[in-house]
Amino acid sequence: MSYQELYELSTNNPNQFWGDAAKNIDWYKQPTTILDESNPPFYRWFSDGEMNTCYNALDRHVENGRADQLALIYDSPVTDSVRKYTYQELRDTVAKFAGALKASGVQKGDRVIVYMPMIPEAAIAMLACARIGAIHSVVFGGFAAKELATRIDDAKPVMILSASCGIEGKRVIEYKPLLDEAIELSTHKPSNCIVYQRPQVQASLVEGRDLDWVAAAEAAEPADCVPVLATDPLYILYTSGTTGVPKGVVRDNGGHAVALYWSMKHVYNMTPGEVYWAASDVGWVVGHSYIVYAPLLYGCTTIVFEGKPVGTPDPGAFWRVASDHNVSTLFTAPTAFRAIKKEDPEGSMIGNYNLDNFRALFFAGERCDPDTLLWAQEKLNVPVIDHWWQTETGWAIAANCLGIEQLEIKPGSPTRAVPGFNVQCLNESGEPMTGQENIGNIVIKLPMPPGCLPTLWNNDDRYVSSYLSAFQGYYLTGDAGYIDDNGYIWIMSRVDDIINVAGHRLSTGGMEEVLASHPDVAECAVIGTQDTLKGEIPLGMVVLKAGVDREEEEIQKELIQLVRHKIGPVAAFKQVAVVHRLPKTRSGKILRGTMKKIADGNEYKMPATIDDPVILDEITDALGGIGFPHK
Repeated sequence: MSYQELYELSTNNPNQFWGDAAKNIDWYKQPTTILDESNPPFYRWFSDGEMNTCYNALDRHVENGRADQLALIYDSPVTDSVRKYTYQELRDTVAKFAGALKASGVQKGDRVIVYMPMIPEAAIAMLACARIGAIHSVVFGGFAAKELATRIDDAKPVMILSASCGIEGKRVIEYKPLLDEAIELSTHKPSNCIVYQRPQVQASLVEGRDLDWVAAAEAAEPADCVPVLATDPLYILYTSGTTGVPKGVVRDNGGHAVALYWSMKHVYNMTPGEVYWAASDVGWVVGHSYIVYAPLLYGCTTIVFEGKPVGTPDPGAFWRVASDHNVSTLFTAPTAFRAIKKEDPEGSMIGNYNLDNFRALFFAGERCDPDTLLWAQEKLNVPVIDHWWQTETGWAIAANCLGIEQLEIKPGSPTRAVPGFNVQCLNESGEPMTGQENIGNIVIKLPMPPGCLPTLWNNDDRYVSSYLSAFQGYYLTGDAGYIDDNGYIWIMSRVDDIINVAGHRLSTGGMEEVLASHPDVAECAVIGTQDTLKGEIPLGMVVLKAGVDREEEEIQKELIQLVRHKIGPVAAFKQVAVVHRLPKTRSGKILRGTMKKIADGNEYKMPATIDDPVILDEITDALGGIGFPHK
């Protein structure tokens, strides 16, 4: 079937579409209800079905001829080590660790927090929870104690799984002191912690509460898979809320497994047995969906990479991993490629590696500027696919679905809505709008497809008020953009990043696109700052490519002229600062909101997810150099 036929089937007859997709999953009890519409807006998928996600990810492959195929490859340039697990080995390791959880009293429905670095044990922990029907909540390893404490109090875990340390480039970060402090700060206290001791650091264990990972697993009896309802939660993943209280996105078991399996074939064009690499972290949704669950559900080999795109040891790190492990498809954030492009603008390191097997690159996590996409396309000579999704949806809302038919790539657009997602653009009054001149609210018509969040953890009211109340019958993505006459979706910025310059609604994303096209610019950000005359005016910040030694003033003039030429005087773009680096979260998102507060002279709270807090001081100095904040 063509893309258009599949898309129409998914929106006109979701029961048939997703009922067929559900046949790819092994069920203890086949669902007879595909879409349960009995309690809108809380739609549920496969509500009377029973299954187990871990069984579908591991056991069935062992039973059906993939026992000796590699399931997981751990590649760690920071420890100079590689470990490999076949499906049989991974299944047996997970079963033993699930037994250790059971022996410590973890039961079906209990919550378990996973606070781990990028090592195989992180995936093993997640799968072991899924095996016995416990609900895991992964918190990014090394996260601040206060932030971990708020998640402990919300999820109320009976157990926390951790490791003695993580390694960020050359820095060793001890996790145990952070974990102990978080438990001290939290009102809720877990009964036990299981800690994996890494050779770099020996963590001290609290007697009576903490257990050694290896000893606990060795002493345990392997645990069998426990049947759960398709609608039972598989995990909770916290995403930052505007009020400072994190939102616990819930993912169910059945819809999640069906959607992710479907996506591996139709979005990513994978074949079981091939190697799929999502260069992310298990602390983020990409790591949940495409490091751990989707590749294993589909029978692929997945890669757990403990390293960075540059500096571990050089900008050739990604090509070395792809070559060593025969990667077919890579999925990462545009920020990773901007880092590579900054250090190796000519892409000269790519030629050092054999990428004959490499056939597609996917970007997501933030808006991909056309310049980065075109650079990657030219250097790698494979399709480079920008696709768009969110923590809340768990998989792609819009993509160029390579496994259906490859549509024309339009740099700057994640192509068209993925089958299952009825994406629309509405104005403030809730009326549909089309065409490039109409930037509006990008929304998804309910019900959303399987795999998307059914609610927030223990907070149905906040689920409705955060996502479903702005426009009746629609999920609010919080992204602004437009849908062109060919159905291509253009995500220009977050709704909050649309700035109003003297009554003109302008997208900061559009201005960033122009700045990124300058040959000397490695990456950039544009924010709106307060202005007494025009309400808001844009302010640009740019990081220059390695080796650029021209006068900054000259480059700044060119950039202002470029925006004036491409967007017009209406943008009132007159100020741009050259900075060494941009502040980002650990997942690579640029902290525009924090920079806006600095520029406006407002107080700001240090974002919990920030990669390196020192950068904010650098930004403050750079903005001070061009007269911010305005007195």
